[in-house]
Amino acid sequence: KLAYIGMEICIDLIPKLVNKRDGRPLLRDYGKTWVYAYLPEITMHKVKSYVRAGTGWEISEEGIIEDPNRNLVAIEARMHDGLRQPKPSFWVVEDDDDDATSFNDSSSFSRIGSVQSVQKDTDQQQIHRGIGFFSVSMEKDGSSSKVKPIRGAKGVDDDATLVFTLTSFSTWGVTDSIAPIVYGASLYY
Repeated sequence: KLAYIGMEICIDLIPKLVNKRDGRPLLRDYGKTWVYAYLPEITMHKVKSYVRAGTGWEISEEGIIEDPNRNLVAIEARMHDGLRQPKPSFWVVEDDDDDATSFNDSSSFSRIGSVQSVQKDTDQQQIHRGIGFFSVSMEKDGSSSKVKPIRGAKGVDDDATLVFTLTSFSTWGVTDSIAPIVYGASLYY
């Protein structure tokens, strides 16, 4: 593991397309073991530069989908399934008035369940804006967790993939200004 990080993000809890022939979702385990998280492009560039400065590894673009029109990137945020690690918590802001945009330092949050349970609630199947807390690690093709790859070694390129695992999400509302992603080649049946 590299670190834990909190970032302002949007998470997409909208169910994805279902195959009309067999009724299975086109994106395997979406909402159960992973969701799309959207974050500002500049935030991703900062994270990548910190990792590069701290480890010497270049970060590949695998799993990162760029939207240059909105200066956003989408990442595949993994989630624990609750078997060996707890499911990520979903928190909502408790506001004193009906204006959910009045978030301030004295605002508090209440846990309403896991991200997976909230995603099943049809009222919550939207894109939520808030703060996502992630554990961040790196993966290198051809390496196992027991063997650390040596950067610059013969036959080893200098690209590694960042892995974001969502541990908790605090929302202060939904947004309709982000077009959701409907296709992810790496997780397609």
